[in-house]
Amino acid sequence: MPNDTKAAERAEIRSAGVNPVLVEVTRGQMVESRHRGSAVIVDAGGTVVAHWGDHMQPVFPRSAIKPLQAIPLVETGAAEAFGLGDSEIALACASHGGEPRHTETVERWLGSIGLGVADLECGAQWPNHEDTGRAMAKAGETPTALHNNCSGKHAGFLATAVHMAEGTGGYVRFDHPVQQRILGTLEAMCGLGLDNAPRGIDGCAIPTVAIPLENLAFGMARFGAPDDLPPARAAACRRIADAVAAEPFMVAGSGRYCTEVMRVTGRAALVKTGAEGVFCASLPEYRLGVALKCDDGTKRAAEVMMSAVLRHIGVLTRDMEAKLADWITVPVTNRNGAQVGEIRAAKAFGD
Repeated sequence: MPNDTKAAERAEIRSAGVNPVLVEVTRGQMVESRHRGSAVIVDAGGTVVAHWGDHMQPVFPRSAIKPLQAIPLVETGAAEAFGLGDSEIALACASHGGEPRHTETVERWLGSIGLGVADLECGAQWPNHEDTGRAMAKAGETPTALHNNCSGKHAGFLATAVHMAEGTGGYVRFDHPVQQRILGTLEAMCGLGLDNAPRGIDGCAIPTVAIPLENLAFGMARFGAPDDLPPARAAACRRIADAVAAEPFMVAGSGRYCTEVMRVTGRAALVKTGAEGVFCASLPEYRLGVALKCDDGTKRAAEVMMSAVLRHIGVLTRDMEAKLADWITVPVTNRNGAQVGEIRAAKAFGD
């Protein structure tokens, strides 16, 4: 990515002290709550097409970059060696809800590489899908690491380690070859060195490295338009995008934003949520990438922000907008189910 950091622009944004209000929550005729944030659209050549707020701020991308983290699974030949299909590759990009189809697929996948649930180092988690969690509790079952929303990603890490003849124990450590390979992939895709970037530990125990929103968007743009990448990497990006488009359910699940948007838009938009209000998207037809962050980490606002950016770009046709209406402007209801307000994009987006 070009290294013109636009110092004057950064100084102007930061002198204001706050990011703009990008989402409003109404009750009756009044705005009851406001969410500030930043967002950026970058093309595959590294040019910033549009931005809101401090788009140069480093953020922990969390799960929003799982498609990029899945590149080594395909690029190393592991996916082909183990005969992985669309379901498994989509799961490698997933923050799934722990529904039976998710967990059963991960369990079969682990068996196919000679491993089991005990080899997952992501930790146990109750399913995010409420009906599945209730059914388990009613049956007296307890969750395992299979139910962790990141178990598909971890199965991908393990498959890569097995294929590359690397030890599987401790694959979540920063110095493990699996994580070092991912770090190198992120540096190449996002166009910056990460040796001195702030580090943390993600909820699923793997390292997370802070990356500026602008670079995240650049990485997602190149993922969707990989023409200038080495052939093996370009092929890996296309294979992952094909799998996600074919199996959007695997990426999130029933009634989830990412799954619904990708089910409606098809190959036009690959969207991926991350914790703490981070979101990324790859838009192959436009050769664009998107990255955004809701300052207060709220998912409800981050989803509305992503919908607003997709509308700003023109990704959503009128028919798509009709099908996604409740994800674009989210109804606020009371305990009787009556609508009493809405969560909507603020005027900063220009609508």
